Amino acid sequence: MSKLSDFRKSYELGELDEAEAMQGPLALFQRWMDEAIAHDVSEPTAMTVATVGANGRPSTRVVLLKGFDADGMVWFTNYESRKGEELALNPYAALQFHWVEMERVVRIEGRVEKTSDRESDDYFKSRPLDSRLGAWASPQSRVISSRAVLVANAAKAAVQHGLNPARPPHWGGYRLVPERFEFWQGRRSRLHDRLSFRLDAGAWLKERLAP
Repeated sequence: MSKLSDFRKSYELGELDEAEAMQGPLALFQRWMDEAIAHDVSEPTAMTVATVGANGRPSTRVVLLKGFDADGMVWFTNYESRKGEELALNPYAALQFHWVEMERVVRIEGRVEKTSDRESDDYFKSRPLDSRLGAWASPQSRVISSRAVLVANAAKAAVQHGLNPARPPHWGGYRLVPERFEFWQGRRSRLHDRLSFRLDAGAWLKERLAP
């Protein structure tokens, strides 16, 4: 077996300079997301969400970004999940996108709030029927005895809610309102490019960080 310490990769696909970020972090994120999609990156909207529990310990999970604009980054989930419980106690989180094929990482930190009921309803209605029934069937993050429990719950939800299930009250959207962005582009010799943006008196302050 190869030792993990023997694995090496030279990052040589791109570079990131200050001129590319003149229009601010949201414009740069939009461009990088567009390029990830155009380059057929696997799961370009997948992002790791880090939260902190009441015990002060962090936890992470992968969710899918469903929208972003000047107001923030949006995803949808079960409010009664572990992340939902942790966000209720500490409404701050960190997001990370890792586009391996492009040797890029984006990190975003900020305050988290729930989306409006209308936003949650509109997105829920757009989901496939099986996904909408699954939101009723899964007691996310709770211990269950077997997969059969989920299958039975899904069958029960299909009978109860039919072809047009309403959004469960425990399910909806979150929006992270960014206070900090960091863009990382892999470079040769581990001299990677890192550009950071942080809010300072309502304006984005751009800084280059050592790799």
